[in-house]
Amino acid sequence: MELLLWLVIAAFVLAYRYNNGDNIYKFFSDTVANVYNTYAPYSFREVREKTKELGYEYTAKQYAFQCTVIGGAAGLISFIYFYDVLVTVIYVIIAVCFIPYLGYLRTQRLYSEYIFEQIQVYTTNVIMEFNTTQSFVKSLEGVRDSGILEDPVLRDVKKMIQMSYENGTIDESINFFNELYPYYMVKNMHQLFLQITKEGAKDSGEALELMSLDIDALVESVYKDRMDRQVFHTKFITFGMVLFLLVMVMQLLFGRNEYKKMLESWYVKLILHMVIIINCYFLVTGEKYYNEDVGVE
Repeated sequence: MELLLWLVIAAFVLAYRYNNGDNIYKFFSDTVANVYNTYAPYSFREVREKTKELGYEYTAKQYAFQCTVIGGAAGLISFIYFYDVLVTVIYVIIAVCFIPYLGYLRTQRLYSEYIFEQIQVYTTNVIMEFNTTQSFVKSLEGVRDSGILEDPVLRDVKKMIQMSYENGTIDESINFFNELYPYYMVKNMHQLFLQITKEGAKDSGEALELMSLDIDALVESVYKDRMDRQVFHTKFITFGMVLFLLVMVMQLLFGRNEYKKMLESWYVKLILHMVIIINCYFLVTGEKYYNEDVGVE
């Protein structure tokens, strides 16, 4: 363990000297960015670029604040548990290493929320355009030219229009879009347009109005779920941190000196390590739940 700690410190010093006094944070942030660009799947790189474009990407100060808060909390908790500086440093390093993963979860959530809002705009406006044009492809062209959509949804709508003209039908273009955005409101709306196009419904106004009402109700439920998740997330993090502090109750019951004597037993240390690992798994799992599948009905 001591050797590992010294190797980490030596790597930090060498990196700093190698960069001739440049900002060490900038060096490591650039290194992490290069790793992302090299090994991350294309889909995630596209997601990350979009969140940067929308202004959702954390600044250097925000990342530094996260490192300070999470690393400081890990250091305080591990020291209270073990009263061992080396163990504390190791836990701080591990905690800071989880920050990119937490950033990844946050990025996915923000992108998911953005896509859902774009899909909401797409479905609502296609229905409005169809009431005027009575043509699905013309409706897509109207939404495309309105300037209300952004990539990647705009790019995929353009692809739908191209496929419709090339194939002479809307079937393949609809299947293409449904696979990319498997939302119920997209599939239901497209199914309605297929029926109208193939069966030649004379009066589709009432059906489209009902579809608009269904979309509004669906959107309302999704936004309600988003607010419920935020409330749950706050309570969950609070509860998780309280679980870490239960060891302080043990120290109050047994006394600090008696607690330190208990730490001399290897099995007591093992149990404490397991408590920390289980609590951390509990927190990370909850964070994953909070950030995943946002906007998916």
